[in-house]
Order: sequence, then structure tokens, then C-alpha cells
Amino acid sequence: MANVYLKPGKEKRVLGGHPWVFASDIDHADKSCAPGDVVSVYSKRGIFLARAVYNPVSQISLRVVSYQDEPIDNAFIRGRVLRAVNYRRQFADLCSCRLIHAEADGLPAVIVDSFGPVLSMQCLSLGMGRFQQVMVDTLVELLSPVGVYERNDVPVRLLEGMEQSTGILYGEVPDRVEMLENGIRFLVDVKAGQKTGYFLDQKENRAAIAPFVKGAKVLDCFTHTGSFALHAAHYGAGSVVGVDISDYACAQAQENAALNGMENVRFEAANAFDLLRAQSQAGEEYDVIILDPPAFAKSRAKTESATKGYKEINLRAMKMIRDGGFLVTCSCSHHILPGMFKEIILQAANDAQVRLMQVEFREQGRDHPTLPAAPETQYLKCGIYRINK
Repeated sequence: MANVYLKPGKEKRVLGGHPWVFASDIDHADKSCAPGDVVSVYSKRGIFLARAVYNPVSQISLRVVSYQDEPIDNAFIRGRVLRAVNYRRQFADLCSCRLIHAEADGLPAVIVDSFGPVLSMQCLSLGMGRFQQVMVDTLVELLSPVGVYERNDVPVRLLEGMEQSTGILYGEVPDRVEMLENGIRFLVDVKAGQKTGYFLDQKENRAAIAPFVKGAKVLDCFTHTGSFALHAAHYGAGSVVGVDISDYACAQAQENAALNGMENVRFEAANAFDLLRAQSQAGEEYDVIILDPPAFAKSRAKTESATKGYKEINLRAMKMIRDGGFLVTCSCSHHILPGMFKEIILQAANDAQVRLMQVEFREQGRDHPTLPAAPETQYLKCGIYRINK
């Protein structure tokens, strides 16, 4: 096995448990190292640190697979898949959850989501791509899905020197599959929906709104295919309006509502920023407002503009929530750390001249575990606040 040596002092991150080594941290690699190889990682002084997949083309040149001096072969990968699935058997509905969550499951850059009878898979690392078939075979053996679909249509693969691709990896995959989440039926577009087809990371947070929406007038902004909106209706809201800028998403959301026989929810295609501004100025009021926008900060350079965006939508929402009502506000930008997000919410409350009572501050579900050594893995924030005026 070829070896890669780090610059002096750069071993500290690896020893601390962080799974990434950047190209700038590498001193040199054996001449036999090829892109996609599994390599042994050493400190400059020759101390073994980890086994990792190597790709000098990528800024993240090393992705740690194991901190033990052990072979990384098909049997090893099979064991990691089995461990990931068995973890989720302890608490999750395996037909509606993330089965493999990349670095947190020791399978870097690999994502597998389960939607009813179908699995959706992403493999965003050249080295891990070499093990894709053994992962598919293991998942089929463990879970017997009808089909496994490849969603490798992600631009980040280009940074790994990989082509983008989609297609069936096993069995048969319909254009849309039905999934049950928290007792609600959803149609998931596995082949063309965003990311792997549906955002499972908010599943537990969507269930957490149940005590606060009964009989309420609810506004769900950035609703996508209606996930929070349908949960609000399911948990007894009096009326629900879901808003998304995409006509296609709203049409899917309305279809999901009809699938569940929900008549107290409707969807409107609109820019959420414009709608919040107009309704706030018009004096519109709601009992509960849900904000679940896409990532405003996809890079560190976007943090300042993202902060302004988060503050604006939260300030507008707070002004529209009746005294004693609730704000459910989220951010999936990993560059906006939890403390930063809480500060943005507090500043918005001060400008809106309301007082906040924090009911809960949540993160992604347990099927999307985090690594304390890698703060980037704790990307989702979901705050539930009572608004006092």
C-alpha cells in the first residue's frame, strides 16, 4: 500500500478525529500513489495516522476511512454498510430514512436514502466510487429493495475528476415512489427531485411541530414539496398555506396533499421574501410561521449576505405572528454555525420588537449523525420559538 506524508503539525486534525485532509496539508506522496487509491497516512515523522482514499485532483485530497492499520477491502466496506444499517434499525423506519450518512458512518462522501421500496445513492468520492458495487450488493442483501437509483448528477463530482451520472444500479425504479413519513404519504421524485429526491434530515423536526399547530393558522415558507405544510395539516392545523418559488414543487405539494385527503392546505407559487414583505406590510397575521429555506451560504464568502437574508425573513415572520404564536425557523447552511444562527434570530427579534421564548433548538435527525471532531457535519439548525409581544 502506498503512503502519504503530512506536513509537520498537520497531523493534529487527523489525531483529533477530523476525516478530511486538504491538499495544502500534504508534504509528499509515494510516486506509486494514484487517484482513487486507498493509502496509509503518516505524519512527517513517520507515525501512522489513518487509512484514507486519495485524490490529488480534489482540494480534500484525503478522506479518512479508518484510523486503524487494517485492510480496506470489500469485506471492510460490507462491514461498514452493515454497521450503518444496524444503527438505524434501533430507532428508524428503514423505508423512510438516511441509511448511510457519509463520513459520520465511516463511508466518506457516500449518501444512501431510503424512500419506500427504493434506495437513492450518491457517491461523491473517486476512491469510494471503486466500492460502489459492493455497497449496492450489501444493501440489496440487507434490505431487499425493489430498486437502487444512482443520483450522481452533482457538480462536486467534477472537482473529484469524476463524471456526473444517473441511472438504475439495481432492479427497477419508477419515476416516483410513495413513502410514508410520520404517518403521511409522500410521492418522491427519485430520478429528478432535489438532491436524492426528498429532504429526510427534517423528519424528526417536522414531527416536533405537532403540539404547536393544532387549530392554528399556519404559513409554511420555502415549502418545496409540502413536507412541513402537510405535517401541520396532519397534526390538526385549522388552515395551512405553503409557499415556494417553484411551480413544479407547488404542484407536487398539492398532489401530496390530495394523496392524503387534506383539504385545509393550499400552495402558492411565490418568492417567499416578496410574500413575507407584502403580507407583513399589509398586517397579515398567523399563529405559526415555518421558515425552511435552502442554504443561503453555500460558501464562506456568502456568510454576510446569508446573514442578512436569514435576518430579513425572520424579522418579517416575527411581526406577522400573533402574541403567543410560534416561529419554526431553520438553516441548512453549515457555514452558519448554531451560535451564529441564534444570534441572527435574536437580532431579528429585537428589531421586530418581540420577545422570544426558546422552546427547542434542534438539529438534523438521528439518521443524519454528526461528528463532534468535524463541526461541518452539524449543518442543520431548527429553532422553535414562542413569540411574545
